[in-house]
Amino acid sequence: QVQLVESGGGLVQPGGSLRLSCAASGSTTSIIAMAWYREAPGKQREMVAAITYDGRIDYADSVQGRFTISRDNTKSTMHLQMNSLKPVDTAIYYCNAIVLQHGDFWGQGTQVTVSS
Repeated sequence: QVQLVESGGGLVQPGGSLRLSCAASGSTTSIIAMAWYREAPGKQREMVAAITYDGRIDYADSVQGRFTISRDNTKSTMHLQMNSLKPVDTAIYYCNAIVLQHGDFWGQGTQVTVSS
C-alpha cells in the first residue's frame, strides 16, 4: 500500500507560478511511475505530467514548456513546477502512483486556481 499527500495548491494570478509536491509513504520502493493528473469542473480527469522509476518523463501538450515534473533521489517525493499559469490550468490536481502488483493509488487532490 502507498499513501500520497499533495500540497502547494492555491490561488495565483495569470502568468504566475506554483510548485506542487506529493509525498509518498508506505511501500514506496514498489512505485514504478508517478504522475500528476488534473480535473477541471465539467471535464474528465487528464494526465498532466508523468515520470517513471528510471526517469522517463512525459507531458501533456497543453503544459509542455511551462510545467516541470521531478522526483527526489529517494523517490518518495514528487514535484510539479508550474510556470506561466493560465486560467485554463484551474483544476484539482491529483498525485498518482503506479505500484508494482498493486495498481494505481491516488492522493486527495489539491486545488489550483488561476485568476486575476
